Amino acid sequence: MKKQDTTKKETIKIIPLGGLEQIGMNITAFEYGESIIVVDCGLSFPEDEMLGIDLVIPDITYLKENASKVKGFVITHGHEDHIGALPYVMKELNVPIYATKLTMGIIENKFKEHGLIKSTKRKVIKYGQSINLGEFRIEFIRTNHSISDAAALAIYSPAGIIVHTGDFKVDYTPVRGETIDLARFGELGKKGVLALMCDSTNVMKPGFTMSEKTVGKTFDNIFADNVKNRIIVATFASNVDRVQQIINSAAKYGRKVVIEGRSMVNIITTAMELGYINMPDNLLIDIEQMKNYPDEQLVVITTGSQGEAMAALSRIAASIHRKISIKPGDTVIFSSTPIPGNEKSVSKVINELSMKGAKVIFQDTHVSGHACQEEIKLIYALTRPRYAVPVHGEYRHLKTHAELAEGMGIDKDNIFLLSSGDVLELSEEKAGVVGKVPAHGILVDGLGVGDVGNIVLRDRQHLSENGLIIVVLTLEKYSNQLLAGPDLVSRGFVYVREAENLMDEAKLVVEEALDKCYDKNITDWGKIKNEIKDSLGDFIWKKTKRNPMILPIIMEV
Repeated sequence: MKKQDTTKKETIKIIPLGGLEQIGMNITAFEYGESIIVVDCGLSFPEDEMLGIDLVIPDITYLKENASKVKGFVITHGHEDHIGALPYVMKELNVPIYATKLTMGIIENKFKEHGLIKSTKRKVIKYGQSINLGEFRIEFIRTNHSISDAAALAIYSPAGIIVHTGDFKVDYTPVRGETIDLARFGELGKKGVLALMCDSTNVMKPGFTMSEKTVGKTFDNIFADNVKNRIIVATFASNVDRVQQIINSAAKYGRKVVIEGRSMVNIITTAMELGYINMPDNLLIDIEQMKNYPDEQLVVITTGSQGEAMAALSRIAASIHRKISIKPGDTVIFSSTPIPGNEKSVSKVINELSMKGAKVIFQDTHVSGHACQEEIKLIYALTRPRYAVPVHGEYRHLKTHAELAEGMGIDKDNIFLLSSGDVLELSEEKAGVVGKVPAHGILVDGLGVGDVGNIVLRDRQHLSENGLIIVVLTLEKYSNQLLAGPDLVSRGFVYVREAENLMDEAKLVVEEALDKCYDKNITDWGKIKNEIKDSLGDFIWKKTKRNPMILPIIMEV
């Protein structure tokens, strides 16, 4: 009996609850014996068919069911798709959070908004430092990314070492801090790595990702070419090193800096307080003070590089921003590439800006924060893992990553393409998917978390495509005689004044349906409503080939 026990002990479970087959909502649980640790806790943004939804957060049913085992959340870096769901999750599962300094600063900003500062345990970890959580020991390893203080994790367990790269690239000349600790990856490889979970975002791209420093040179050139114009730069708020380079160019060319957009102001303030941005004295001015300076002395750093409707740049482009309006001659720089799916919104904003006479620049002002093929190969060569578990990507990314891992000498049977919710069990001897846990995204709409599900979305889809007809009628109590109506109200189906004949005919159809119910002595309102729905639905489909939602409302007097 004992023998069986020891073999059982030496397996570790990897359970991704999000972040696979999509870019966003990264969260993975690691379970060994009576201990669970969770790496990252991100959100994703809604897909087009999720009408009215603000964000999607991970389903933590499995963690709640095993709450006594959960020892803590370990966070790799401060991007929304890795920390955005923490405030929602902490309200249901209050466990300690471990992260590097800037990452924690950004998390604390979020917690202030949600009133969670006093009730949560948080610990700042330095690179090279390890923390013991239950049966696990986790070491933070320095990496480079498009936000400072990104970390990879070495997760030590009795079953073996798992290396999770987090989001990373290899930048030999980072704007701030030191280059990725490649030596540490090599040392782990010598000790023996059970599994490597590596970033797949840019796995389709051959070669190396350019250094973040190259963008600084481009900015300098653009500033030199546009000495007489006001410059507006849109970038991701979280790309602190990018903002630093814009500040450097502004200082060099004698311009004042204005920061606009809520997330930009929040993150940049945090980064300045923690010493991650070096802002020369008297360079930063308030948006109110812009009018005191000529255009050629100003640079505005703003959110909205993805064409998001409510972000500062979109509001400026649409002339609905309270403080900034575009003038002919303004130079607008998009310092990012459109995330797949945002291309339309971005080109809409570019068109609006161009119509107002702005000059728009979007070439060469962005480099990715993610590793291309050669850097990913480098990590495989250093860590020499037994198993490969590609993470952080859509299916096509994960598939390409699997081929790359095979090319690096990993046995095809030892490469696992997981879906969110899969339970992968690993040991030195064998590995395989042994089960599934719930991992559907939870939809957040306004203050409602999880109260909008598939049925509500289906109704929204239906309403948005076909409109609504409300049938109102008044029946006498007990006798069910029709006293008033039926009245038909249309919303989003037809414009009633131009379709009077159709509506009159529809009224007759409803009356006939009621007569049918009287003839059959049907008094149950539910059945009457269904009869009205069916007859009216058939009639409208025949006449218009449309399928509006029909809502019968019966009142009794």
